[in-house]
Amino acid sequence: MSKFADHRGHAAMFGEGKLTLGLFLPIESYTGSIPRMQVDEQIRIARHAEEAGFASLFVRDVPLNDPSFGDVGQIYDPWVFLGYLAAMTSRIALGTGSIVATLRHPLHIAKSAASVDRLSGQRLIMGLATGDRPIEFSAFRVDKDHRDWLFREAVAVMREAWGKGFPTIETPRVGLSSGDPIPKPLLGDIPILVTGHSAQSSQWIAENSDGWLYYPRSAQHQVQTITQWRAMTGTFKPFSQSLYIDLSEHADEPPSPIHLGFRSGHRFVTEFLTLLQDAGVNHVVFNLKYGKRPAEEVVQELGEMVVPHFRTLAPPQVAGR
Repeated sequence: MSKFADHRGHAAMFGEGKLTLGLFLPIESYTGSIPRMQVDEQIRIARHAEEAGFASLFVRDVPLNDPSFGDVGQIYDPWVFLGYLAAMTSRIALGTGSIVATLRHPLHIAKSAASVDRLSGQRLIMGLATGDRPIEFSAFRVDKDHRDWLFREAVAVMREAWGKGFPTIETPRVGLSSGDPIPKPLLGDIPILVTGHSAQSSQWIAENSDGWLYYPRSAQHQVQTITQWRAMTGTFKPFSQSLYIDLSEHADEPPSPIHLGFRSGHRFVTEFLTLLQDAGVNHVVFNLKYGKRPAEEVVQELGEMVVPHFRTLAPPQVAGR
């Protein structure tokens, strides 16, 4: 049995041989770098997604507006916004896609993550990344060439901080010998998904993560990647990916490519997701940035026509929630 069998977020999103669906925030379409991000609207759509059977809501960690990159995500600090989402929802998993481990102190990440996991009733799924925007590394005075070991350090520090009382931790960024990072996750751990390769080998990711958050690829490409992943992990560790979609009003519209995804009617969306499920993908997080229709309308149609084929799994109950 998975060590996260009793973790509500993990149990809702991940089952061997199953595929579930999530949404990236902001749940809206927009041009340029900065979304409208009307918070009341976002919460209304997020609650609708929860009721419709989506398994997750994902936020991003983009500390600076880099006009050359073209997207700042949901604008607000991910930990602050996750706290708000936790209060405004009750069952849906809350994911990060992804916290930039190289730019944040690992003890701060550990405390923030444990706080969200406790306050949400064990619903946090933490995607971690090294970051990929050059202006961020210079702004934070972080050497981009060190991102590989900074990432490994962050993972190791968080595991120690969550799993032990008064741990002794000595790393280049941490010299902890008497204090105790609190709160602790109820399970003494939180599911960590490595985003892309994050400057690590596939073998390191298989051995040190609780799952992989990968890029959109064809079903054939994912078959090869997942076959290698399963061989390296031995036991079940979930494989997730993002996917940009522009949902057409016409159910039978065939696919046409967009950045990191496609435009089509809902019938092809279902067919493509079925191929991904057969390939071994366990979770797909939709991004609606390049859509042409109102996001609320798209989420309703996905909830009615697509999600029933890939519904959220039943999470364990938590007393008092």
